Amino acid sequence: MNFFENITTIDTAVLDFIQQYIKCDFLDVIMAFFSYIGDKGAIWLIVAFIFIFLRKTRSMGIMMICAMGIGFFVGEVGLKNIVCRPRPFIVNTDIILNILPPSGYSCPSGHSCSSLAAATVILSKDKRIGIPAMCLAVLIVFSRLYNYVHYPSDVLLGMALGVLSALFIILLFRKTGLDNKLSNQRNKKKVY
Repeated sequence: MNFFENITTIDTAVLDFIQQYIKCDFLDVIMAFFSYIGDKGAIWLIVAFIFIFLRKTRSMGIMMICAMGIGFFVGEVGLKNIVCRPRPFIVNTDIILNILPPSGYSCPSGHSCSSLAAATVILSKDKRIGIPAMCLAVLIVFSRLYNYVHYPSDVLLGMALGVLSALFIILLFRKTGLDNKLSNQRNKKKVY
C-alpha cells in the first residue's frame, strides 16, 4: 500500500467508527445544525460583521474576514481543485446522509478552514470569547466527520490551513499596526 492508500484506510476506519458507535437520532439533528451554521463560514461571517460595527472589536472582525478569505482561496480555489478527492459518501454509497449532500471535492474541508481561521483570530484577541469560539469551531469540524461528508485528513488539513491563515493575518496586522488603528486604540505608554 502506498501512503495515500494508508491514509484512506485510516480515514475510513475513523468514519466507520463514528457511524457505528456515536451516530444516533439525537445527534443527527445536532450535528446537522452545526454543519449548516458552518456552511460557507456563515456563522463566522455574521460574527465578524457584528464585530466590525463595534469599535473595540473592529480589527478582530476584519482580521477574521481576511483570514477566512486566505483560507478560502488557498483551500477552496486552489487545493480542492488540485487534490480532487471525492467525498466519502460518494465512495461509500451505503451511507445515508442526514444533511443535504454537499457538492465539490472533499479535501481540504472548507468548514474546518473557516472555523479555525475565525476562532484562532478571536482567541488571539480575546480569550473570554475565543475559548467558546474554539469550542464551536471544533463542533463544526466534528459535524463534518459525523455527517460523513469529509475524511479526517480533510478536516485536519482544513484546520491547519485555517490556523496558518489566521496566524499570518494576526502577524501582518500586528507588524503593520492595523489591529490598533482599526479599533482606534492609541498607543499608550506603559508605566513601570
